[in-house]
Amino acid sequence: MCAQGTSELCLTRVSDPVSGKIEKMLQITGYTTTSALGLGRMAALNALLEGGSGLSPNDFSEPRLDTWIGRVRGVEEVVLPEGLGGFECRNHQLATLALQQDGLIEAVAEARERYGPRRVGVFLGTSTSGIGHTESAYRARLGEALPGWFSYDHSQSMHVLGEYVSLLLGLSGPTHVISTACSSSAKVFATAWRHILTDVCDAAVVGGCDSLCMTTLCGFQSLQLLSGKPCRPWDMDRDGISIGEAAGFVLLERGRVNDSAVCLLGYGESSDAWHMSSPHPEGKGARMAMEAAIQHAGLPAAAVDYINLHGTGTPANDAAEDRAVMEVFGSSVPCSSTKGYTGHTLGAAGITEAVIGILALEYGFVPGSVGTSQLDPGLRCNIVCETEEREVARLISNSFGFGGNNCSLLLGRT
Repeated sequence: MCAQGTSELCLTRVSDPVSGKIEKMLQITGYTTTSALGLGRMAALNALLEGGSGLSPNDFSEPRLDTWIGRVRGVEEVVLPEGLGGFECRNHQLATLALQQDGLIEAVAEARERYGPRRVGVFLGTSTSGIGHTESAYRARLGEALPGWFSYDHSQSMHVLGEYVSLLLGLSGPTHVISTACSSSAKVFATAWRHILTDVCDAAVVGGCDSLCMTTLCGFQSLQLLSGKPCRPWDMDRDGISIGEAAGFVLLERGRVNDSAVCLLGYGESSDAWHMSSPHPEGKGARMAMEAAIQHAGLPAAAVDYINLHGTGTPANDAAEDRAVMEVFGSSVPCSSTKGYTGHTLGAAGITEAVIGILALEYGFVPGSVGTSQLDPGLRCNIVCETEEREVARLISNSFGFGGNNCSLLLGRT
């Protein structure tokens, strides 16, 4: 820890109690994503291959902010499963919609049968949980009283997403929800790794969900971080982010379940604690997270074939990440940001981009940075602007949150 009053950069790295040797990697045996690109991973794959953004002019907020958003259509019509009706909120509707895609529920049911419900953990990320439900309750309040239909414990509580998903999936293993802003649903992979490899559980459902709400839209507007156009990571005219909503889930299992499966090879976590909402301008925490990920996997930097950048499209964040990538990997490795497709999905960004990485590994391509038209000449990363067919064996997925809370995931095959 840094002593109070010191101006010295405070950098911490989370240590792992278990060896990162390759035989202890975790296999990905099921996965799904739902975002502005559509429902399920095939909708995402088609959009990535075709270069089609899911962003649209904001039609969510009142008053209407002049920005673009990544909205999932049809969330409002989702009915929660029987017996879970007390958990109504947009966040749980979105999580339910995502869980219904790609046979994920069935894959988890098979794991539950293999290991038992107490041996399958649930580790999820979110930044605001169901706060949109709280916003509705305050708009509907009579005098000082909130309406009787509102339950904080079943909507906005930070733990409730994990409770809801565990109930829906019939699981009773360890359940954690992480809320570290934009790194939330990347850090859940690291949490699952530690639980599985210390024999607390045999498998884990990891993922995250964040839904559109006025809190985030107006909050980022007050920080002057919203762009009036679709976000343009690494572009010389980039001027801010586009907010999106998304949910995604991955089933992680120990051992040789499937010899061809994509694996979680390693992870790195760090905190630069530089500023409440800005990264260290030299990208020191980001660099540490990427270095820790490759060291954890026991691989050299040259083994990485692609980097999915955090790439928010703000001047400061892109510049800091560019510097960090250059220091660790140089300019040879292809890089791109996929937030121009989905928007910045905040607490769901880590899982959304991890699933995009899994698709890149399975289908052999590097997604382009849609929306980026004229690269900033002051940045040096090897940015891929249009999707390219390319064999990818291993990749890094970066997720960097407010306060310099950083996580890098290393995904690939052995």
